[in-house]
Amino acid sequence: MTDTAAEKYILALDQGTTSSRALLIDGSGRIKARAQKEFPQIYPQPGWIEHDPLEIWSSQYQVALEVLKKSEIDPKSIAGIGIANQRETTVVWDRRSGEPVYNAIVWQDRRTSDFCVELKKSRHRAQIEDATGLVPDAYFSATKLKWILDHVPEARQRAENGDLAFGTVDAWLIWKLTGGKVHATDATNASRTMLYNIHDLQWDPSMLELFDVPANMLPEVKDNSALYGRAHPDLFAASLPICGVAGDQQAALFGQMCIKEGMVKNTYGTGCFIIMNTGRKAIKSQNNLLSTLAWVLDRQPTYALEGSIFIAGAVVQWLRDGLKIIRSSEEVEQLAAEVQDNGGVYLVPAFAGLGAPHWDQYARGTLIGITRGTTGGHIARAALEAMAYQTRDVLDAMIADSKIKVNELRVDGGASVNRTLMQFQSDILGVKVIRPKNLETTAMGACYFAGLAAGVWQDMDEINALWQKETGFTPGLDEEECQLLLSGWRRAVGRSKEWLEKTP
Repeated sequence: MTDTAAEKYILALDQGTTSSRALLIDGSGRIKARAQKEFPQIYPQPGWIEHDPLEIWSSQYQVALEVLKKSEIDPKSIAGIGIANQRETTVVWDRRSGEPVYNAIVWQDRRTSDFCVELKKSRHRAQIEDATGLVPDAYFSATKLKWILDHVPEARQRAENGDLAFGTVDAWLIWKLTGGKVHATDATNASRTMLYNIHDLQWDPSMLELFDVPANMLPEVKDNSALYGRAHPDLFAASLPICGVAGDQQAALFGQMCIKEGMVKNTYGTGCFIIMNTGRKAIKSQNNLLSTLAWVLDRQPTYALEGSIFIAGAVVQWLRDGLKIIRSSEEVEQLAAEVQDNGGVYLVPAFAGLGAPHWDQYARGTLIGITRGTTGGHIARAALEAMAYQTRDVLDAMIADSKIKVNELRVDGGASVNRTLMQFQSDILGVKVIRPKNLETTAMGACYFAGLAAGVWQDMDEINALWQKETGFTPGLDEEECQLLLSGWRRAVGRSKEWLEKTP
């Protein structure tokens, strides 16, 4: 840390799926202030999920102002702004007015599923996977962008005329922060669009042609730690540099300091996102994982394998809001502790299909193994265990692809505070599970990227010294019992698959 680092701050903006958050972090990695604001989810019809881009911006700006007020610091002492954001969510806006042409289509949205099925069956599948590292799925931005251009009146013509801009949420925030002067994104967010070549580190002409996207809509792609532009001085009473940007899961990987090849983190949020650092190698998965960019620094890419689980913490919200068997998410651990085991009950939370490594967008949620003796405790335990089983499925695929032995899993996110879940996670994986002292790993990753560019820290070693372990969980389940539990889980997953009939 530099001599003046403790006197300098990073304003970290953590824009998530259900809320916008802001944290003010000092040069020692301590959080001086934080704020959070939820914003509305929009469900126009089953399988469709949208956000109002103006709500995203206003909520993010409000919490940024709130942390500055709470901290009572001079904005001029902020060395830079770091941004982490929900990935794949797609925004299109007018370059002159700054008005969105349609709501943001959220990463969970499934409206383009049928088109993606066609792509999977076509010769384009291999082309997409080779260039982008992704599988054809409604999860990613390209088909969402194509949908907007095809369905919003005059959108395609306006795009071809150069009047519209496309971006993931980071690009939208950068545009708003700079008063419309900067249209840019970072390499990790670009790598989730299904339009970016992760090997050439540029927008891929063949993908733009395939999805019929005009190149003039696209933002400039920058390194994760770089000067993007400056916030308009009217926003924070200072012209603060925006100098660190990453998609939320890559930010969490960096925030967890998984900087060596083979290190793995899992973030337990709305979904689960497991990422393994694979170093300079972009590994093409043979097990339905994604090959993606972990980060790009000094134009040098670090790659990763990723498995995305669509529903994790959201299943606990369902117990609370849908089944109403708990009043708050925190109660789930207490309810699960009322029983010694799952009683043969398995919950497959395929509410929006199954992500990695199954990639079945026609799967649906399944609760199986119920008897007259089944209680709310069994269902709560099955919900928690589902997160751990899904993580095991992904980690098995990662190990098979990378041929790397995994010795520990670093965890973060809201559900990582649940000791019952973390112990079962260690048991079912057979590896140590490590929880850091600072669980704000997404915001910290954005902070670290920004701090590197701003000179708060000189190198990775300084940042790595800031990461601290809080507690660890060691496996205690014998192998026979572990395999018995996994066998039940895999049968339950099989029952959930292809539940919906495919559109002819």
